[in-house]
Amino acid sequence: MQRARRIRLAGQSPWKWVRSLVESGRRLWQTVRVKLTNFLALLFAAALLAGCKNSQDAAPPPPSNEIPLATEAQPKLPTVKLYLGAETLDAEQALTEREQMTGMMFRTNIQDTDAMIFVFPWPVQAAFWMKNCPESISAAYIDPNGVIQEIHHLEKNDTNSVVAASSNIQYVLETSDGWFGRHNVNVGSVIRTEKGSLAEAFFQR
Repeated sequence: MQRARRIRLAGQSPWKWVRSLVESGRRLWQTVRVKLTNFLALLFAAALLAGCKNSQDAAPPPPSNEIPLATEAQPKLPTVKLYLGAETLDAEQALTEREQMTGMMFRTNIQDTDAMIFVFPWPVQAAFWMKNCPESISAAYIDPNGVIQEIHHLEKNDTNSVVAASSNIQYVLETSDGWFGRHNVNVGSVIRTEKGSLAEAFFQR
């Protein structure tokens, strides 16, 4: 009775106090429910982001377009007859990127009659190296008109590129080492084919 009297003296009825507690509890639960819902939504979004990131991390790298180096000599390529003044050569034609990257790699016992011509789709500053080439060779750097601009010695197995002085090189003719000197073919010589000029042979088909 003493406790009830104190409540009445405070100006509140017991039932009103109980209702107040119930309403406070209801509001508290609503607040908790909203916060719990927001927390679950954030947790779900975080899981989705983590899943996307893991999927991206697990994705394989894009395929490389780089052609690997050859591990053996390529078969003899189709030939074209070249005229260098009074001299003739039946030169293999390296036309594709794979054929040009392989070139004379792994070739041995290169003869005076052996040759390979590299044909580029447009003029470039040619740069040739001798990786996996067990024999030294000579190379003529040739402009679009078929005129020899430079003649170089390429040392066997040298991985340093021999870069052309000109950026107007569209053909490179590789021969046995010293061939140009032995046959008096020099810078300024014009190379032709059985089908006419180099341009006519390779670009007017």
